[in-house]
Amino acid sequence: MLHSTIQQNDYSSLIALNPILNYNSTKKVKNVILLIGDGMGFSYTTGLRYFNHESQKGLMKPTIFDRYFVGSQSTYSLDTQCNITDSAAAGTALSTGYKTYNGALGLNIDKQTVPTVLEYAKFRGKSTGLVGTSQINHATLAAFAAHVESRDQYDQIADDYLDERIEGKQKIDVMLGGGTSYFHRKDRNLIEEFVLHQFGYVTNLQELTTNKNERLLGLFAPIELPKMIDRDPNVPSLSQMTKAALERLKQNPNGFFLLVEGSQIDWAGHDNDIVGAMSEVKDFEATFRTAVHFALNRDDTIVIATADHSTGGMSIDRNGNYKWNPSVIKSITATPFVIATRLHETKDITTLMDYIHFTLNDDDLKTIQSTLEMGVEDTRQTLIDIINHYSSTGWTTKGHTGEDVPIYAYGLNRHLFSGRIENSDIAKILFEIID
Repeated sequence: MLHSTIQQNDYSSLIALNPILNYNSTKKVKNVILLIGDGMGFSYTTGLRYFNHESQKGLMKPTIFDRYFVGSQSTYSLDTQCNITDSAAAGTALSTGYKTYNGALGLNIDKQTVPTVLEYAKFRGKSTGLVGTSQINHATLAAFAAHVESRDQYDQIADDYLDERIEGKQKIDVMLGGGTSYFHRKDRNLIEEFVLHQFGYVTNLQELTTNKNERLLGLFAPIELPKMIDRDPNVPSLSQMTKAALERLKQNPNGFFLLVEGSQIDWAGHDNDIVGAMSEVKDFEATFRTAVHFALNRDDTIVIATADHSTGGMSIDRNGNYKWNPSVIKSITATPFVIATRLHETKDITTLMDYIHFTLNDDDLKTIQSTLEMGVEDTRQTLIDIINHYSSTGWTTKGHTGEDVPIYAYGLNRHLFSGRIENSDIAKILFEIID
């Protein structure tokens, strides 16, 4: 498999590959906060508006996303076999300005290394950060800091986070998310190496809030973090990780580039799990609010929130009911996976009452009971199907879908992201306006 390392003495030549737009007269930005709700299409943010509405009556209040809506972007890749993107190709378009084939990270369609906006920010003397709820070497995050032929090269990507340099400096200053299994391996202990390179290392919320290192590696789970609704209080939320990253990155007088991914909106969409999906969208909503709050009263910062694609073909209502029921979703206190796991531990159907606070009919209870003689996955899928039925949530697929996705922006130059644009235009604009 191809592995392209950017050497410290050749990054300048890669800058010549930047896609160019005519924004030379536009005021440059010092700080960029780019948030990607992985899989978060329009139905998810529309669903959030319904979810936040406390009554069946009256006008719905706008969400924080509604207030800063500016446009939409395409999501298709240039894959010759598929016309629906994966996260790697979409992430690469958003990070480099080049559409590419599915699975590629930081490479164009000809498998050539192309610079990312994170790397360009580091080249310009800025601090940089990656924050997510998946493993931090997962596709979307890695698209901003890795150059490999396949998104599945997780160990190689983790190695590159430490080994690659821009102008002699490590390219990422703050990394917060999951992925301990990829950073502490039999063949290499990257955690120890990061510490030797003057990084702090934290594993829980308390350590995150008390650590004072300006450069920081935070790994809070072996692979992905639990969904927000399932998260232990000592595992940080996406918003808390974002705040911690901003506190460190803002110390650089040259500014910063921060990428934040709400990774598991997508994962819930793949599962057709509306409980997990709304939990993760709420976490992303709080994170966008944190980013906007940072940018308030500043004239040097742009905050952009968008998605890489949509997932699951989520629909608000199903089967012509004309009534979506978010109250059902709100009455559930854990994801179907956690509930199913607990049911298999207890073998007691009354365990449902600890997590599901709406009335299930006898047939549903019998169906769930019958799955306890099968596997956890059977019980989980049955719970997902029942919850989708009671909440009247529809899905068309367990994969990605090809529709355009929203763009929200606040701060300096937000107008440049308005209207309908290509996903690759976001990176092209950022290359031009980063100071």
